[in-house]
Amino acid sequence: MQQIKQIGNRFYYQTPVSETDRPILGMVIGDKKSLMIDAGNSEAHARYFLEELSEKGIKKPDMVALTHWHWDHIFGLSALKDAVSLSSHQTKEEISKLIPLGWSDDELNERVKEGTEIEFCANAIKKEFVDHRDITITLPDITFGEKMEIDLGGVTCILQPVGGDHASDSVVVYMKEEKILFLGDCFYPDIFSEETNYTVNATNQLLDQLESFDAEWFILSHGEAISKKDFKNEGKLLRTVASITEECSGNVTRMQKLYEHNVGRELHEEELEVIQEFANGYTM
Repeated sequence: MQQIKQIGNRFYYQTPVSETDRPILGMVIGDKKSLMIDAGNSEAHARYFLEELSEKGIKKPDMVALTHWHWDHIFGLSALKDAVSLSSHQTKEEISKLIPLGWSDDELNERVKEGTEIEFCANAIKKEFVDHRDITITLPDITFGEKMEIDLGGVTCILQPVGGDHASDSVVVYMKEEKILFLGDCFYPDIFSEETNYTVNATNQLLDQLESFDAEWFILSHGEAISKKDFKNEGKLLRTVASITEECSGNVTRMQKLYEHNVGRELHEEELEVIQEFANGYTM
């Protein structure tokens, strides 16, 4: 069951759903304007979020910002016609490539077969769109390059491209006065290659950018809101494994032994997974 949660005075978000790959949707409430973060994986998803907010007396957004081009963050944009939509130049270019595609089961299955779609996404689309596959690809109204700053009245939102392995067009949304950083999917590995992977350079560059923000809360689109302490721990894990990946030339067995030696205990499941993902990225 999805829930609406609040952090600080001006930020609301709806919890994700893993089965149909519904990510977190956010809403920043200013004195003058409001900004929705991501459009959802379907029109039903976007409308449900707005309906839940409406029950709390929160009006529809004036603007909606897209964190990247993946289907689960943009398929709901066609339901947000009254909002001005924003994205990076690259995100708009990537979304435009989806316009000619069909979304029937047969078409999805064919793309999975030919390797241009992954089975996880295809299955999630089928589960989200059971009765009607009414998917309309909508392009954003306004695009930006290096950064966009929006004064909503009492809260400033900074939209900044940060890249990363998951999607090279990833954008974060920083709510300056609230000290909240909406990460989207940028913190996640590349799941679209043959093997799920992180790469050393992309990870270090991403962390350099994320750590430059003065944030107390970090929003992971398919997870939850995490504290600054938890974010630092996650960042430390990624940086440490990135370092031993180079030291061990991507040899997963050596990486596991070295990491285990460094921490002085058996490795947790998450640590083993991250080590494998960096090893996968090193050999690509």
